[in-house]
Amino acid sequence: MTEMDRWIVAASTALGLDPAETTSQRPLVLDLARDVAHGVLRPAAPLSAYLLGLAVGRGADPATAAATLGELARSWAAPAG
Repeated sequence: MTEMDRWIVAASTALGLDPAETTSQRPLVLDLARDVAHGVLRPAAPLSAYLLGLAVGRGADPATAAATLGELARSWAAPAG
């Protein structure tokens, strides 16, 4: 088990979540974070993961919500500097 896996299990358990369910969503969340960090701003990645969690907590499908945010991030135009 990797350190990341150990962390997910420990954090999930502490929050009363099923570690098997949260571990299975890892690629989805990491892909979203990558898309947002590269397409928008690096600090927007954890905030976007939080927004994903809020949406899922309110009943959104995780894959659909992540795809929506990922598409938005990939289409995001950085401000002209």
